[in-house]
Amino acid sequence: MHLTWTAEDEEFRAELRAFLAEHAPGKPPKDAAGRLAREKAWAATKFDHGWAGPSWPKAVGGMELSFSRQVIYQEEMTAARVPSHPGVGINMVGPTLITHGTPAQRERYIRPMLRAEELWAQAFSEPEAGSDLPSLRTTARRDGDFYVVNGQKVWNSRAELADMFFALVRTGTQESRDKGISYLLIDAHAPGVTVRPLRDMTGAEHFAEIFFDDVLVPVGNRVGEENGGWRIARTTLGHERAADALNQAAFYERIVGELIALARERGAAADPVQRDQLADFAIRARIMQVNAIRTISTIMTSDEPGPTSSISRLYNSTFEQQLHVFATDLLGGYGVLAPQDPNAVQRGRWTWGMLGTRASTIGAGTAEIQRNTIAEQVLGLPRDPAMPSRQ
Repeated sequence: MHLTWTAEDEEFRAELRAFLAEHAPGKPPKDAAGRLAREKAWAATKFDHGWAGPSWPKAVGGMELSFSRQVIYQEEMTAARVPSHPGVGINMVGPTLITHGTPAQRERYIRPMLRAEELWAQAFSEPEAGSDLPSLRTTARRDGDFYVVNGQKVWNSRAELADMFFALVRTGTQESRDKGISYLLIDAHAPGVTVRPLRDMTGAEHFAEIFFDDVLVPVGNRVGEENGGWRIARTTLGHERAADALNQAAFYERIVGELIALARERGAAADPVQRDQLADFAIRARIMQVNAIRTISTIMTSDEPGPTSSISRLYNSTFEQQLHVFATDLLGGYGVLAPQDPNAVQRGRWTWGMLGTRASTIGAGTAEIQRNTIAEQVLGLPRDPAMPSRQ
C-alpha cells in the first residue's frame, strides 16, 4: 500500500532529509553507555530543531503532523537508521499525559521526556500479575498529600536507566480488581526504590525488577481519579501497540530484504520452497504497513488507538518470531552459534533475534490478551468472564 504525496509533502520530505543529512549521528558506539548517550543526544537534537513528537500537539512541543507527513517522517527516520528514543516514555506515558494528565503534569514532564532529559520505564506487571494485570498487589495507601507505595514489579524494560516510572498500584481492595487501581508517576530515585536487572536468554539484561518499600509519592502525581487507573492504563497500552507502527513496518521491510540477501548468499534462494517462504515474508511486511496506517488513522480521528491496535500487536509479534526462526533454520548448524562466536554468521544477529523475539508474544500484553481483545471488541464475540471489564 502506497500513499500519494502532494508537492507540499515532497517539500516536507526534502526538509527532513536536509535535517538528517546535517544532524543525524554516525554509527553507534559498541559500549552500552556510549549508545545511550547517542540516543539521548539525538532526542535533544530533534527537539531543539523542531523535529520531535511528530503526532503530538504543538502546544506540548510536538509537530502535529498530518497523516501523510507522519508516514513520511517515519519512512525517512527509518531509512536514515537514526537511534530510537531511549526509554518508553514517548510511546506510552506521553500520549497518556496528553489525553488524561493535568496541565501541571504536562508542563512538568512532557518537555524533558521529549528531549530525553528524563527517561521513563513502565511498572505494570508483577510476579503474580502478568497476563492477569487486574490482580496486581502493589499497594498505595493515602496519607495526607502522599501515597505510601509498597510492592514489587517485574519484567520492566530498561528500568535501571529510568528517572521516572509510570505505575499501576492498588488503592482499592484486592477484590475490587480493575475497579481499585490507580495510575501513579513515581520518581525512580526516591528513597525506598530498588531496581535489580534481570538477565534474559540472550545473555543481556534488558529487563529489571523494581521494589517499592514505603515510597512516598505526591498525590499530584496521580493521573486521573483514584481507582480510575485501569481506563487510563488502556490508553497507555493501546498507544504502546500503535507507537512507531510505521517505523516498525519500514524496519521489517528492510529486514526482509536483508534476509533475502542472506538466502541468496547461502544458495537457499534457488529452492522453490524457500523462495515461497521469502515471498510470504515480503507480503506480510507490506501488510504490517497497512495495519500501521489503519491504526494511526484511528488515532488521528479519535485520539485513541482503539481495539484494532491489538491486531497490529499480535500480527507484528508473531511475524518477527517466525521470520527469525526461518532465518536460523536457514543457517543450519551456524544458527546455534552464539553472537560472540567468531564463526557466527553476521555476528550472530539472526540467532540473537530469534532468542530476543521469544518475548514478543509476552511483553506489552500477551498474545492471549490480544486475541481476547480482538475477539470481544473487534469481532463482537462473548466476553471472557475471567477478563476485566471494559470500563
